[in-house]
Amino acid sequence: MLHLFAISAAVLIGTAAFAFAEDVEKSCDGSTYEIVECQKGKLAVLDKRLNAAYQKALSMAQSQKQQEQLRVAQRAWLKFRDTDCDYYELGEGTIARIEGGVCMLTLTQQRAEELERAVEP
Repeated sequence: MLHLFAISAAVLIGTAAFAFAEDVEKSCDGSTYEIVECQKGKLAVLDKRLNAAYQKALSMAQSQKQQEQLRVAQRAWLKFRDTDCDYYELGEGTIARIEGGVCMLTLTQQRAEELERAVEP
């Protein structure tokens, strides 16, 4: 039963990520440069949201040990995000920069939402 829940959750997360990626591509139009600049602006907003959720989660940790574990997890997640999205940026052509940007936006939004859910009352 738990396995079925995990599969359902993964499908929902994947669907949400795909829908978000489509929205980013639709709302950032123009040349490659214009799209990349648009994505950078969106990422700056998401980074602020992510940092606010992270700081709130840190402040709500029930112990020093829990705070430290969150710090370790966040550093590991940042390394994963950056490494994973760098993969796309190394692709062929100018579309690679756009794909890398979509990756950064999608993963950052997902992590912000995850941290926000963790601190909900």
